Amino acid sequence: MSKEIPVDRVVPSIRWIRGQNVLLDSDLATLYGVTTGNLNKAVKRNIDRFPSDFMFQLKSEELANLKFQFGISSWGGRRRSRPYVFTEQGIAMLSSVLNSERAIKVNIAIMRVFVKMRQMLETNRELAQKFSELEQRVGKHDEEIAAIFEAIRQLMAPPEKPRREIGFHVREKSPQYRARKRA
Repeated sequence: MSKEIPVDRVVPSIRWIRGQNVLLDSDLATLYGVTTGNLNKAVKRNIDRFPSDFMFQLKSEELANLKFQFGISSWGGRRRSRPYVFTEQGIAMLSSVLNSERAIKVNIAIMRVFVKMRQMLETNRELAQKFSELEQRVGKHDEEIAAIFEAIRQLMAPPEKPRREIGFHVREKSPQYRARKRA
């Protein structure tokens, strides 16, 4: 089999469980072209190669959560045991356990996906850091601009006590004064 495994077949199978990107044993079996039972048998024959940070079995709550997310009551088929999930290191180890041309090609495709995901995460981290720096710079400018506006408002505000004008002022006479003068 000389065809490469397309990345778009791998990406939808990746799940986020216990703070890690993982693939379910059933999804891996489909990608490798073997049954889930045969995949798990090969792993159990070589269990020393799969410590808990390479592979772990889902808890009942995690399985229920996956079923709920997909909205399918019979998700995962009719299994007697909870599924296993494999981390990136566990998937790399599978290539030594499942020694076939297809397994090698699938592992290469999966490793490429994980590398791309890490690159995207790092790019997002860099963008988040640059955005934070920009916010801080704009925040400082906002404070400076606010101080300028406040100074302008103070200059535009009328004085608290009106000042008396300097010089001679002619006061207008009241209507009563004018009436007396005419009489």
